[in-house]
Amino acid sequence: MARRFTGDKLVIASHNAGKIRELAALVAPFGVRVVSASELGLIEPEETGITFADNATLKARFGAASAEAPALADDSGLVVPALHGAPGIYSARWAGPDKDFAIAMERIHRELGERDRRAYFVCALALAWPDGHCDVFEGTVHGSLVWPPRGQRGFGYDPMFVADGQQQTFGELDPELKHRISHRADAFNKLITACFA
Repeated sequence: MARRFTGDKLVIASHNAGKIRELAALVAPFGVRVVSASELGLIEPEETGITFADNATLKARFGAASAEAPALADDSGLVVPALHGAPGIYSARWAGPDKDFAIAMERIHRELGERDRRAYFVCALALAWPDGHCDVFEGTVHGSLVWPPRGQRGFGYDPMFVADGQQQTFGELDPELKHRISHRADAFNKLITACFA
């Protein structure tokens, strides 16, 4: 059984400005005060899990214990079946130490060649408390990859991903529409139903 969130402060256990922005926007309607791990000066724990859920749980529990407050963490990435699921949980690492996603997108394009360009984003959201309790919710959005990348909105692989039913990439979509249809929104809706509603 998921634990209900009843506080007014939530730590976003991330140093990724794009994720912090999206998660803060998603919790804004609930009147929750958000503070990020970077604002608190928390270090980023090493992601040693083998699934998105593992890594989200690790980061949420670390954030909650360090800040002594409930913490929300996201682990997400792009899964390309034609690349045997890569980059998957290594999505950020494909961008290198400088987090240059132009390099990562070029690598996907190069390795795919003429193969099937279907792909999907996965998001695991973990909500943890200082006592170690943690609930995890997963969401997905399916689509296909385009080349060259298009759009300056979003972050990560967004400029090369077109969700099913859309014409624009996540890098071109209005952020409000992306928030409604994304993998993060899918996971967040499940979290809200279980922990906030």
